[in-house]
Amino acid sequence: MYSKELLKGTLGVIILKLLEENGKMYGYEICQKVKEISDGKILIKDGSLYPTLHKLLKDGILTTEEVNIGKRVRKYYTLTHKGKGEKKLVVKELEDFIETLNKIVFTDNKTSPAL
Repeated sequence: MYSKELLKGTLGVIILKLLEENGKMYGYEICQKVKEISDGKILIKDGSLYPTLHKLLKDGILTTEEVNIGKRVRKYYTLTHKGKGEKKLVVKELEDFIETLNKIVFTDNKTSPAL
């Protein structure tokens, strides 16, 4: 399982990507899908998921729909038009960040000693 610090900056991107691929999802479903895709390496806690979902709602990136399931109400999240555009931007930014991180962390950047 990855540290909370590594996940902190990428949770919003993960949520946006999953919602784009699946149309609409509810919170528990998002957690389970991430766990499944990551082979259990990424476990999203409610304390991280719901504040992120609320921020995305507040920013107009997501919208919700409540559906009655028996006696329970399930809240589904979907991307808004603005959210679809935002998803493209944040995925591109993350991609660029990973490339930069690769250059810094995973490449031997030692320069030749001065002559």
